[in-house]
Amino acid sequence: MKEIRLNILETKPSTGDHMRYAVKTRLKPDEVIEQAIKFFGKGGVGLEVTERNASTVCFEGGGGHITIIVCPGELTDVDLETREWDYQVKRFMENIGK
Repeated sequence: MKEIRLNILETKPSTGDHMRYAVKTRLKPDEVIEQAIKFFGKGGVGLEVTERNASTVCFEGGGGHITIIVCPGELTDVDLETREWDYQVKRFMENIGK
């Protein structure tokens, strides 16, 4: 079995049943947004994109939501908040954290 190490900076409960995550990646902010749309959008998990701009993308569906905010730097900071999609968010972080 291959060991996967994530550069997850924080995992903490938010208000209610939301979870917040943070990860750093070598991808540029626009690449993170595009990867998120492919992963979570209609061609992937099947969620609806409800907001998109240069630093944020939001998804809704299945009784939950995902919000992804990116900040440029030497490594791109990626903040993720989710309700009902924790497993998929963790898989996405594995993909972009490589």
